[in-house]
Amino acid sequence: MQKRRWRTLVVLRKLLICAICTIGLVALLAVHLRVFPNSRVPAFPDPYKLPAQRETGIQKLRTEEKFRQEPAPPHLKKDPLPSRKLVGASGLLDSNKLWKPPPNRDYVPCVEPSSAYTAPVESRGCLLVHTNGGLNQMRAGICDMVAVARIINATLVIPELDKRSFWQDSSNFADVFDEDYFIEALANDIKVIKKLPKELSTAPKAVKHFRSWSGLDYYLSEIASMWAEYQVIRAAKSDSRLANNNLPPDIQKLRCRACYEALRFSPRIETMGKLLVDRMRNYGRYIALHLRYEKDMLAFSGCTHGLSPEEADELSMIRENTTHWKVKEINSTEQRTKGYCPLTPKEVGIFLSALGYPSDTPIYIAAGEIYGGESRMADLRSHYPILMSKDNLASVDELEHFINHASQMAALDYIVSVESDVFIPTYSGNMARAVQGHRRYLGHRKTISPDRKSLVRLFDKIEKGSMKKGRNLSNRIIEIHRGRQGSPRKRKGPISGTKGMDRFRSEEAFYENPLPDCLCQSRGSLLINASHIG
Repeated sequence: MQKRRWRTLVVLRKLLICAICTIGLVALLAVHLRVFPNSRVPAFPDPYKLPAQRETGIQKLRTEEKFRQEPAPPHLKKDPLPSRKLVGASGLLDSNKLWKPPPNRDYVPCVEPSSAYTAPVESRGCLLVHTNGGLNQMRAGICDMVAVARIINATLVIPELDKRSFWQDSSNFADVFDEDYFIEALANDIKVIKKLPKELSTAPKAVKHFRSWSGLDYYLSEIASMWAEYQVIRAAKSDSRLANNNLPPDIQKLRCRACYEALRFSPRIETMGKLLVDRMRNYGRYIALHLRYEKDMLAFSGCTHGLSPEEADELSMIRENTTHWKVKEINSTEQRTKGYCPLTPKEVGIFLSALGYPSDTPIYIAAGEIYGGESRMADLRSHYPILMSKDNLASVDELEHFINHASQMAALDYIVSVESDVFIPTYSGNMARAVQGHRRYLGHRKTISPDRKSLVRLFDKIEKGSMKKGRNLSNRIIEIHRGRQGSPRKRKGPISGTKGMDRFRSEEAFYENPLPDCLCQSRGSLLINASHIG
């Protein structure tokens, strides 16, 4: 009997050991198993896709395939963080609400020309264009010059990009944009050529500063009349030369076709941009944060809140030495109180937390070098440790072609921002306006526009100790931004009471919101609305 019990005990012990070993082996495999979400960048269906390489017979660059095949750098090979519920101002919230885009009310692009629109006739001369500013300022200017060429019946020579601005970028048009596709896509609108013909190199030329925010009459009379004396007209600047509003519908639609369809990025940039999107998707849904906290912006705006006296003096010196920045003396406190300053990295952390985004939210920093470097980013990183950018999403070799070319680097940020689940600009500059308008064109993707003027009041209360971070602050910030999510609305006109150039400056920019000119409700939606009215 005793031997039988002993044998039973031995068998049980062996079974127990086997069970423990099995559990340990399963646990070990579970720890080392790598599971990534499907990170393929979704195809961008025509005509709503981002600027992409041509789908015609033009051969793709070999480097595209090289980019597609390169794996992510070793430091990116991390398991995605688990999704979870989060506690916000209203208690337990479904995280999907934070990412859900606003209702688009079935608005879709409608940019086809009317039946009265004709093919371009023989042009009267050539239009040379010298663009100015950064990438997005140049983009808008190029698209406006396409419309101007149509109005004055000119052949457009591929525009010259700005090489003398703050960024000193030597890129040519073909380095940033798909030149051949641009010419091909606009063939039914205007004639575009790569270079001025040799026979016109000695022809009479006029250099003209086109008047800002000008309408149809100005170009048909004052500019078109110059063809009687000149065969070549050179536009010295391209930014804001065309009015936002009160232009013929076909001209407005042409501006949108130029901006969102014809002006695609070069195949090299497009491929690298999609690769960055792909790698961000490895972390799940992400926010693209246009953190406009760079030296040039702070110097231009005169915003020095939270900076040291030495840093404030450096920015003042830059502003003083930049000849085309006319305003030299700026009161930083007044600027900030009026909401004219970009949010600081610290303020962004408070803002996103109050909105309810959890600490494991992936954030892509769409910006150049942040003023103050990593020390200034520490507060934001303490809230959101998954801060990614071009520099840590791609290897040095992958970025080698783009480095030292500000426009090309900005184009990569543009692509990742347009494709993000949520886009948040900390300042309403050219990049913010361009990306916001493109996201509206693509179906009103979620774009949260911080109300800086209201936020500054709350941030100051926190600093003074009269308000604490928590549910009350969260409720206030959520309520303020309930209607600032990028939902469809008509473009804002001038501020009441403004006159002259100030009136035009106060208008919402055309490329910030192409509704109603280039967006309309689908026929099905209109029929449903009509049936409800009936």
